[in-house]
Amino acid sequence: MKINNVVEWFEQGNLSIPNILMNHYKKLNLNEEEFMLVLHVFSFINNGNHFPTPTQISERMTLDTSRCMDILRSLLQRGFLEIDEEVDFQSVRHEKYSLTPLWEKLFILLLNEKQQQQIVKQEEKQVNLYTMFEQEFGRPLSPFECETLSMWIDQDNHDPLIIKAALREAVMSGKLNFRYIDRILFEWKKNGVKTIEQAQNHSKKFRQPKTSSKENTPKDDTYQRTIPFYNWLENE
Repeated sequence: MKINNVVEWFEQGNLSIPNILMNHYKKLNLNEEEFMLVLHVFSFINNGNHFPTPTQISERMTLDTSRCMDILRSLLQRGFLEIDEEVDFQSVRHEKYSLTPLWEKLFILLLNEKQQQQIVKQEEKQVNLYTMFEQEFGRPLSPFECETLSMWIDQDNHDPLIIKAALREAVMSGKLNFRYIDRILFEWKKNGVKTIEQAQNHSKKFRQPKTSSKENTPKDDTYQRTIPFYNWLENE
């Protein structure tokens, strides 16, 4: 083997296939024959041949010209390939293959998958939220309570984390009921509270620590800790 042969091999260049296409062509409903043919078209384009014939493609594959022609026709009909026209400097029109429809389909697929993942995560948050409420209430939620919880999320657009924080506030205040929690959420939304930290800071403004007078201080000076709370229902 001569060194010149090796140099010629390297000078032919490489074909960079996006991993994202490799991982998702099946979800695009492309079979192995179709996918391999697409890669050959991709390779031809990268090497300057923008409109390879079925015969040229067949020479690189184990498929005959007729089969390559059928696959090309199918890919065009299903919107994976398209044929564009370009005009060169001599005003001569040339046809060329474009893979733009393939990339668009791939983008839409990934976008839909992302949205689906977000929906699943949101549903998981809601399930965890229902479980947390039932644990705190010590019983299954009534249909009305479930509807209220759903309304906080879907209509009022409260983040599940904020709803959990309002639940904890109600538990800490000793007023575990939906009306009280709804009032907390209303006050937070009215004051622009959107994060857990903001909710905590907003609650602290209304909590006044109880201080014991000297007369009531235990003789052994033992610190008696109390948890003050703000009654949101009285702030109406």
